[in-house]
Amino acid sequence: MALAPEIEAKILRYYHVEKWRNGTIARQLHIHHSSVERVLRQAGLPRIGKIRISRIDPYLPFIRQTLEKFPSLTASRLYVMVRERGYTGSADHFRHLISHHRPRPQAEAYLRLVTLPGEQAQVDWGHFGHLTIGRARRPLMAFVMVLSWSRRIFLRFFLDARMESFLRGHVGAFEAWGGLPRVLLYDNLKSAVLERQGDAIRFHPTLLEFAGRYRYEPRPVAVARGNEKGRVERAIRYIRDNFFAARSFTDLDDY
Repeated sequence: MALAPEIEAKILRYYHVEKWRNGTIARQLHIHHSSVERVLRQAGLPRIGKIRISRIDPYLPFIRQTLEKFPSLTASRLYVMVRERGYTGSADHFRHLISHHRPRPQAEAYLRLVTLPGEQAQVDWGHFGHLTIGRARRPLMAFVMVLSWSRRIFLRFFLDARMESFLRGHVGAFEAWGGLPRVLLYDNLKSAVLERQGDAIRFHPTLLEFAGRYRYEPRPVAVARGNEKGRVERAIRYIRDNFFAARSFTDLDDY
């Protein structure tokens, strides 16, 4: 089982700064000593202490080659394969060892996106539950636009997420700011993107007509690239945790 990043940081700090032994670190953090060794090994540190020969050692080249070719192969299936080649260890211990040798995908590095003033804003809807109006139960939707450079937030609540409300939110932001950025970033919102296949995008024609009238570029964020629209997502979290929770909405027109 993978350790939390803060635990790995403590292991490295106790090892480098406090000069603790592997066993001391394992006992104090209540983790297995092999987990400590794995973190130190991944950090490029040599294994400390006596080198013990394990039953699995002769089979490690075969195991690594197999996992490189079939990275999702289960430990139980791999155990059967190694048993047929002479391994005599238990299945539970084998699964524990394989967790340290299974190749892990390299974490993708994200560049911090920096924009110029007035260059870009990010747009999204946030869902804030429902309101009961008479006998009708209506969704409470927050239209949020954030200027990427200054992090300035525009917020307006609507009782739906239809295109009419979507465009009204845009106009409200432009009027409040006295202008608009050159580029607006959209997630795969139904109000913005009708169809997407890879890099091929089909925008909603009403949004394209609106963008042409106001002369800005609508631009979709890349798939699975949360860093490209992180400002608006953080803004919605801020609104939810620090603004919305502290108020009871009796007159939505005020917001």
